[in-house]
Amino acid sequence: MLDYERDLWSNGFRAVAGIDEVGRGCLFGDVVAAAVVLPEGIEIEGIDDSKKLSEKKREELYGIISDCALGIGIGRVDAATVDSINIKQAARLAMKQALAKLSETVTPDYLLVDAEKVDSPIRQLAVIHGDALSQSIAAASIMAKVTRDRLCLQWDLDFPEYGLASHKGYATKTHREAILKYGACPLHRRTFLSGILNEQLELF
Repeated sequence: MLDYERDLWSNGFRAVAGIDEVGRGCLFGDVVAAAVVLPEGIEIEGIDDSKKLSEKKREELYGIISDCALGIGIGRVDAATVDSINIKQAARLAMKQALAKLSETVTPDYLLVDAEKVDSPIRQLAVIHGDALSQSIAAASIMAKVTRDRLCLQWDLDFPEYGLASHKGYATKTHREAILKYGACPLHRRTFLSGILNEQLELF
């Protein structure tokens, strides 16, 4: 998980930022990105792609990363913007926001990005499956995932009929059935619903 970072450190890059996003495939809510710079040489036990970790383990690692990171930035792009500019551009915008927030604390000199390109003059590398290959990207994946999951718990209080606390906005059978029964709410991504819902569904 440190091969990419070690190579960059050995070439004089000191502040290597990992960047990743979550929520790209959700029907509901924000796409969330994180940018994380960890101290040179640190190795965090148990860190991995957030999708492979239990909720309990993600929460544990979230605390560890928060305590040891040199800087963390979070970016959020809401459902209306996703519909307006498309999900790929929204994910890139969230990453750009996360990098801008990170840069308030520490200015990275290299970016490791999970299979994407960030709008930045900073040198960067898009790493396919980066959240499983780079500790920095995995750390960003965990920070973004926990942040978004916590948002889902808040949204669940506002829209309890959809069961967001359990499925986190993904297109599960329960979620699809709830949309058919209750209609879409203002935080649903309208452009994501056409293949699921009938034409008579009223969108608010």
